[in-house]
Parts: sequence; structure tokens; C-alpha cells
Amino acid sequence: MQFKNPIILYFLFLLLIPILVHLFQLQKFRKVAFTNVAFLKKISAQTRKSSQLKKWLILACRLLFLAALILAFSQPYFSNSEYNKSSAENYIYIDNSISLHSKGKKGDLLKVFIQEIIEKKDFYFDNISLLTNDQFYKNINKSELDFVLKNLSYTPKSKTLKEIILQFEQIQYNETKNLNGIILISDFQNFKLNEFTNVNTKFSLISAKPETLHNISIDSLWVAETLQSKIRLEALIRNQGKQQENISFSIYTNNNLSNKKTFSFAENEQKIIDFSIEKSAFILGEIRLDFPDTFLFDNQFFFTLDFRSKINVLSIGKNSTFLPRIFNKNEFDFASFSQQNINYNLIPKQQLIILNELESFSSSLSNSLEKFVNTGGKLVIIPSKNSDIVNYNSFFKQFIPGQITNRINDTLSITKIDFNHPLFSDVFSKKVQNFEYPIVNTYFKNSFAGNNILSFENKKAFLSEHKTQNSKIYWFSSPLNIENSNFSRSPLIVPTFYNLAYSSASPSNPFYFSGNNFSVTVNQNISKDDVLRVRKNQDEFIPLQQSAQNHVVLTFSDTIKKSGFYAIVNKNDTVQQIAVNFHPKKSNLDYLDTKSVANQFENITHFDSVADFFIATENKNSTQMYWKLFLTIAIVSLLLEILILKFFKT
Repeated sequence: MQFKNPIILYFLFLLLIPILVHLFQLQKFRKVAFTNVAFLKKISAQTRKSSQLKKWLILACRLLFLAALILAFSQPYFSNSEYNKSSAENYIYIDNSISLHSKGKKGDLLKVFIQEIIEKKDFYFDNISLLTNDQFYKNINKSELDFVLKNLSYTPKSKTLKEIILQFEQIQYNETKNLNGIILISDFQNFKLNEFTNVNTKFSLISAKPETLHNISIDSLWVAETLQSKIRLEALIRNQGKQQENISFSIYTNNNLSNKKTFSFAENEQKIIDFSIEKSAFILGEIRLDFPDTFLFDNQFFFTLDFRSKINVLSIGKNSTFLPRIFNKNEFDFASFSQQNINYNLIPKQQLIILNELESFSSSLSNSLEKFVNTGGKLVIIPSKNSDIVNYNSFFKQFIPGQITNRINDTLSITKIDFNHPLFSDVFSKKVQNFEYPIVNTYFKNSFAGNNILSFENKKAFLSEHKTQNSKIYWFSSPLNIENSNFSRSPLIVPTFYNLAYSSASPSNPFYFSGNNFSVTVNQNISKDDVLRVRKNQDEFIPLQQSAQNHVVLTFSDTIKKSGFYAIVNKNDTVQQIAVNFHPKKSNLDYLDTKSVANQFENITHFDSVADFFIATENKNSTQMYWKLFLTIAIVSLLLEILILKFFKT
């Protein structure tokens, strides 16, 4: 027999009281005169025997009453299972990831889990080691468990089954405790069935899923095109579940509504949508999705765009008079070198490289440009009248299909402009009909497949755009020197090259994912005694940081738990701002079927709620509570004493 409140058993010492009262009989006898002494002797003997029996019966009833009452309050029970509540360690994992911030049948999933544990913890839990996604509480008692649960918050972090087992087994190894089983409380998002293979530890899986199983999430965002006055953004949207029509998206820049569009999504579709916003030096941006679905935390996506740095532009080849005039010193860091004098260390630092009328490419230049394009740098190629076609084709072969076929000497006008292309979409207030068309005297015919931005009157491309795996190459099919073309003196020259440079501008990382390790480089000189702080509203912390000569590298691990904008502060001055979002994997509606897992593995049991787990545990452990039986015995013994006193005559 086991007792829920064994300390009550100390009150069994109270049984000494009726025993002492019985042994030290305090009743006094009086002498009464009577005539017939023989008759009195007979009655006295009978009375003395009856009185003794009555006293023993009353003592037994009183002892039984007190003992039964004390045992009733100690709540005795019998357990037939191997589980020993007084000695076993309870290993509990509670998944407090952001995915638990969704509505189930009874309400918020995590809050329901917590409430059910608090209600039942007094019966089941004694020795507890509690693991969450961001904390570990070893050997805590019931009151400490209550405090931890009531203050448990959501986190972007998550743990794998392997990490959970290793952490609990480490306790078992260090403290030689019995690992009777692990209680996993989670929605089991992104868990896989094969994780449970070859695992012998006993598990109780307590799972709950959101009531609504359809979700639209904003998974990512990037800058598609950067122009002088406009920025075109593209965002990856994921629809999980049924088809959705006319879903509204709003984009805010610096707390002002900048654009609003509606989109429709097919069932389980991933779709790229685009927005155009006004360009400014620095932008705090946010995309909002107005749609009630499973997860609300992924209906906002924060980003920052910083164009305050100059754009690096490098010209390699023939000296040009028009390029330095276009790329002014206020907005661009422009440099020009011949192929023989080029500093190859400059190439990786550029955002746009213009190959201006090179006759051929050296192997060193070709290799450097290949790395430049493959890492996202944009390239503009202007051929020379004497270009080596074989050498050019060998260079193009690395990036795009097709080739230059031959040089054609023919005077042609540039008559067609793709007004819808980002380079010219904001240049003209209306489509120009009577334009003074630039002309060329020589051009190179080619079989490249790309987008024609500017075209000749014969519909062949003068300026074309060719997408590579990681970047874009722009090809002028004709030299731009004044002897061959008057394009450099036409009104088109400035917007063409100006927007080519701005489209190559790559602002600092527009966003980061919380729960991931990431680094931020801050261009700031600080003294050895100073540190940079990160601030969001009233919250502030100091991340790991490493100072260099002219910058500081901040490293973030699990310090950021909320999405939004964070200011990097030097003393009281904000030197940079970053945007942080929850990782797209937390928006997955990919849940493990725990019932199927329990059916396949003997060491695993499944429950739909914490309450169901406690009911099953009580039944399994045969914890039949006998306090009602002992309370009944106490009442019966009390009634029996009353009957003896009333009807037992001595």
C-alpha cells in the first residue's frame, strides 16, 4: 500500500489517547447498603464481566474510528505497475515553439497543455526534470514547476527527438537515475517517423493539432530591381490547403501604406508576387497579410533596405567620356582601368562591371569575371569593332547559350524601346512616338536568347538582358564609340546606364530569421571599452561582438525571440537597424501522426491531451484510492460505539 499524504500517518500516535484512558480508569465507585449480601455477590460478578466487555468494545470502536479517519486523510492506494512515484524521475519535454501559438479545440495549444499539467501535477509529479526548447530545469519540485509553467513563453527555437533523448539520458548517466520514460508534449510539427526507429526509450506522446489546417505564409523577400526612383520587390508566398481567392497583401514603408494588392492561390501553391515602392535612402518595410488562418505570426514580414552606401562601378577596357559623367561621385564609386592595368582585387568588391570595347578576354580576366557573375555581380558587355568573335564566344559559353555569328556593317536605327522593362518603366511619362532614333554603323549578329530591351528597326537586339544562374549579363551588340554610333549622345544613354547601376545595387541583408545563428557587420569604429547594444522597444541586450579596424561583427544565436525591427545602438545613437522574422519551417502544416507511431512501436503510447494521459496513467498504475473505504469504516465504528453505549446494558 502507498500513501499520497504519508505525513498524516504520524497522527496514528493519537491512538494512545483512548488506550491510556482505558488503562487509567478515572470513574469512581460509591458504596450502596443492601440487605441480601449473597444476592449482591452474584449480581456484582455478572455486572463486572459485562462492564469489562463493554469497555473493550468501546475502546476497539474508538481505536478503529481514529485509525480509519487518519488513514482516510493519508489517501492510501495500491499500485500494481513498475512505476514508483516516490523514487522515479519524471522527464517531461514541453514544446514551446511558436507553432504552438495556434488555436485548437480548447483554445491556444500551449496554454491548454500548461493548464492541464497544473491541474494534475499534485497527483502525478514529484521528481521532475523539465525540458523546453530554450531552457532545462533539472530536479524541480511541484511549486517550481508551477512557476515555470506559468511563465513559459513562445520561442522560435525547436528541438529534434535526438536532442531531447540525449539531454535526458545525460541526467540518467550522471545521476544514475532510472529513465522510466519520457513525456513528450508537442504538436510534433516537422517530426519524422524514422526518428523513432531503433529508439528503446519509453515515450508518452501527448499531441494536439490546430483546429484550422490551412495557412498562407510570407516565406521570403528580395529586391528584384533597383532603379533611380523605384524599387521592385518580390516575395515568396506559400499556400497550404485549399484554393484561396482575392487575398489582400499590404506593404508599408516607414509606417506608411505604400502599396496594396490582391492575389489568388491554387491549392498548395507556392507563388512569387511583386510590389513596387518608392525608393529612399533607408526603408523600414513590412508586408501584411489580411487573412485569418492557422498561424498569425507569419502574416507579417519585416525587412530593411539601406541605399546610403555608394554603388561600386568598374569599367574595364577603353576610356570613355560618357561613363564618368553618368556615374557622379555623390552616388557612385566609379573606377576605370585598361585590361593590362586592372587590379583584380577590386573585382569582387564591385556591383556592376562594364567591359568597354575589349577586343578579347585574357584568361585571368575571364576567370575573375566568372567568379564575379557566379556570386551575383552584374556585367555589361560592349564589344569592340575588332572583337575576337571566337574569344567572345568562349567567354559567353560559361554563362548563356548561343553565340556571336558575325559582324555586319550596316547603318540601322534603334527604334524600339521596351517601356515595360524596369530600366525604362519609370523613365518616360508616356510612350514616345516621334523619337529621334540613335543609329549604329556596325553591329554583331548573334543567337543569344534573352530579353530585348532596345531593338533595331530590323527587330534585332541592340541591348539585351540575359539571366544566368545567379545574376544577369547585359549585351550591347554594337560598339558605343562616337565613330560607330551616336547612342552616347542620345537621351537614352543616361537612364540606361544609370538604371543599370542602380539595378545592380545590393543593399545589406534585408532580413534575418530568428532562432538561427547569423552575423551582422556594422560599419562603425568603437573604442575597446565600448560595446554595441541591440534594442527593441524597452528590451535591450548585448550580443557577442568582435571589433575590427573599421567595423564590428555582431553574432546572434538564440537571443532574438520575437519578430520585428531591432536597432543596433552605439551609446545612445542608432547606427543600424535590422529586420527579424520567424523561420518559414515554423509555418509548416506537416504534423507527425502520433497514433500511427504508437501502433508501430511497442515502447510508445499516444494521447490526445494531458488530461487523457493522466486518466490512462491512473488506470495503468491501478491507483485505487481507498480513502472512501476508510472514511466509511470510521463512520461505521462511530455508529457502532453509539449503539453499544445506548443498547449494551451492564
